[in-house]
Amino acid sequence: MSVQLLNPSALPQPEAYAQVSVAEGSKLVFISGQVARDADGSPVGGGDLAAQAEQAYTNVHSAVTAAGGSFEDIAKLTIYVVNWEPAKMAQLGEGAMRAAQRLGFDLVRPITLLGVSALGEPDLLIEVEAIAVLP
Repeated sequence: MSVQLLNPSALPQPEAYAQVSVAEGSKLVFISGQVARDADGSPVGGGDLAAQAEQAYTNVHSAVTAAGGSFEDIAKLTIYVVNWEPAKMAQLGEGAMRAAQRLGFDLVRPITLLGVSALGEPDLLIEVEAIAVLP
């Protein structure tokens, strides 16, 4: 595995993400922000953050797999959520977990979560981008 996850004792010990990833490899993969669109480009999960999160994570998984890696090779995720508030965490987690369970990956990675006023298209509630390191 090219990515080792760490939670140093001097930092808070989160359950849902890792504080640090140490990546070793020769191939960097930058995955653009993935949104709630299926392979045909059709919208998925209109108005449903959990459904959109599941599709965005599914798309990230598909992208890293196409590059020859796996979700375990992802060193960092950045998540953008429209009109973020802590009450949305349950829906976000539910959708991410559904994708992880269905596709068989551990979604714990270093994550930055950002609240934004809007995304590129008006129906989008979430966008997930990733950086992976492959051997």
